[in-house]
Amino acid sequence: MARGRAANYDDQRDMILARAAGLFAQRGYPSTSMNQVAEACGLSKATLYHYYRDKYTLLVSIADDHVSRLSALVEDEASLALQGEARLRHFIQRIVAEYADAQDAHRVLTEDVKFLEPTDRERVLGKERKVVAGFAKAVAEMRGDKPGKALSKPLTMLLFGMINWMFTWMKPGGDLDHAAMGPIVADLFIGGLGAVAAPGSPVNVRPAS
Repeated sequence: MARGRAANYDDQRDMILARAAGLFAQRGYPSTSMNQVAEACGLSKATLYHYYRDKYTLLVSIADDHVSRLSALVEDEASLALQGEARLRHFIQRIVAEYADAQDAHRVLTEDVKFLEPTDRERVLGKERKVVAGFAKAVAEMRGDKPGKALSKPLTMLLFGMINWMFTWMKPGGDLDHAAMGPIVADLFIGGLGAVAAPGSPVNVRPAS
């Protein structure tokens, strides 16, 4: 009779992914071994293999799970009744908040996707393209652009350029966390430098000429 899964099986899988993502982010995927992952998880190597058959499976799961959450966020935002600036602002703040607990996974997605085999890489990048397209649509709607307008995607890529690399300079426990940065990123992207103020301060926006 086959042995059933432990009650905490899913929690263990999530813990392993989080620890592996931390190691991949710090050391790089090629330089991390399954022995190191097992040690970081406080598990034997045999137990680790019960959850993930090899290091490559960990990489696929980290990248795919992270981009799937972002894709689900885009789909959820599309179902809301928000429009124009309110929609884009809400969108930005949500994705910045999503990155708060996914900095290691995002770094893996950014730097180690090249190690995925073609089929897996295309699936992950396809989901990534859907995320970009969802934001580009929100940008185009706020600007009043027609669908497919040339500027909506470049502007979206500039937005992601701000968000994607926050992990390189934000200090854990610093004065600004992701919750505080979400509105700041939205203010900067939507209103320009004149719209940016410290958390809790009044915003001083220069009137358009």
